[in-house]
Amino acid sequence: MARVHVPTTLANLGSGFDALGVALALYLEAEAKPAGADRFYYSGEGRVPDDPNNIVHQAFRAAHAYVNKEAPPVEIRIFNPIPLARGMGSSAAARVAGAALADVLLGRRLGMEGIFLVASELEGHPDNVAPAVFGGFQLSVAEPLLHVDLPYPGGLRFVIAVPDTPLPTERARAALPEKVSHEDARFNLARAALWPAALASGRLDLLAEAARDRLHQPYRLELMPGAAAAIETAMAAGALAAFVAGAGPSVAALAAADSGTVEQALAPYAGEKGRLITLTVGKGLAWKAI
Repeated sequence: MARVHVPTTLANLGSGFDALGVALALYLEAEAKPAGADRFYYSGEGRVPDDPNNIVHQAFRAAHAYVNKEAPPVEIRIFNPIPLARGMGSSAAARVAGAALADVLLGRRLGMEGIFLVASELEGHPDNVAPAVFGGFQLSVAEPLLHVDLPYPGGLRFVIAVPDTPLPTERARAALPEKVSHEDARFNLARAALWPAALASGRLDLLAEAARDRLHQPYRLELMPGAAAAIETAMAAGALAAFVAGAGPSVAALAAADSGTVEQALAPYAGEKGRLITLTVGKGLAWKAI
């Protein structure tokens, strides 16, 4: 039997569209064992049909194909505490889990880099996959597929306001323009580069500027009533940075160890039916045979 733990992730961090991401200490758990036919048992956030044609099984089969093997029938059990379609990397975690379960049963033939490759190809971009596999802050590139660990200071917390209503990633991507201006591109390049510089040097005062964005957030915020105001309120309450969580609709704020005032600031955006989640920076994929 194989068992894996995969962290939730936040991608983009404002300016680092499809490139920057961070793992957070909330973990999807999955187990797999050989079976007479593919079976899938899901528990946790949202409702996912117990259907073997799910993205975890798809990644399991893709990992076998990567090493030119046919995937055997397998029973997979999932406990997923990551909110679905809320910008917290639930699909990336599921795909990493499927590839990692396969890797255990294949005797570690893929390794972490192989899992990263398989899951990134299925996901379409590596910004969530890199932190889901390797943990911490990650910078990733799609072509060629690369990732780099980013050093960061301790004591950071992310406060995430998760509204009750989902925003499918496909809809959030459809809102983006096909072309952007050189001015906006230059704006984002400078601020995306500022993220690793600020983290490595401990200049947390620079993160508010590093998170500013012109490539995706202005368009996605139009689909997220109240989110722009929530970002401004979080910054006024002392957040180090605030931005759309992934493709939304959640809003995330980075805070120092005392995050109480930021939580209070973001609570109205979560609303009565949503929730606030405060998490530290997480570790990467853990996988083993049991």
